[in-house]
Amino acid sequence: MWAVETKGLSKSYGSNRALVDCDLQIASGCVFGLLGPNGAGKSTLLRTLLGFLHPTRGGGSIAGFDIVKDRLRARQQVAYLPGDARLMRSMRGANLLRWFSGLHPHGSWDAAKVVAQRLELDLSRRVMFMSTGMRQKLALSIVLGCQAPIIVLDEPTANLDPNVRHTVLQLIREIRAQGRSVILSSHIFSDIDETCDHVAILRGGKIVA
Repeated sequence: MWAVETKGLSKSYGSNRALVDCDLQIASGCVFGLLGPNGAGKSTLLRTLLGFLHPTRGGGSIAGFDIVKDRLRARQQVAYLPGDARLMRSMRGANLLRWFSGLHPHGSWDAAKVVAQRLELDLSRRVMFMSTGMRQKLALSIVLGCQAPIIVLDEPTANLDPNVRHTVLQLIREIRAQGRSVILSSHIFSDIDETCDHVAILRGGKIVA
């Protein structure tokens, strides 16, 4: 059984074909990269796979669960970092991290705190007083601290300095070493090159390589 599989997965908005006949097979225990320029369809692919968008055609599965017919159980297998993560601005980092850890069936407050420490994040601050980079670190702590079998990261190193980026990529490799899967979407070739076992290149909503 594949960790993630799609067959002819497509998403259209009228005549605009955002995702076209996407076929993927992603094994457990690997880092799989989605590489392509902005607007290539990477985020659309992830959001359709996770059930936030309804496919126009085709389908897929996550850990054997159908992404349409059984999307709740499929989504429970995944910790997802969207490219435009929004966090409650009035909460302190520690409280927000604890809250999110309690929401997910695979959430771990202890593991999330360790990630935050490795990213050198001050959890005592309220989100509204955090810089863009600090908010990205907090979102990463929420997702990378989750013990879900599949981690999905959409542009995870955006707004991070080189040292923090290095730590994030190391954390991704550690997740793979635990036998879990990571899907990493990026337009930064070096992020993909340093972490991924397999790569799909998207352009214009299609997998071209």
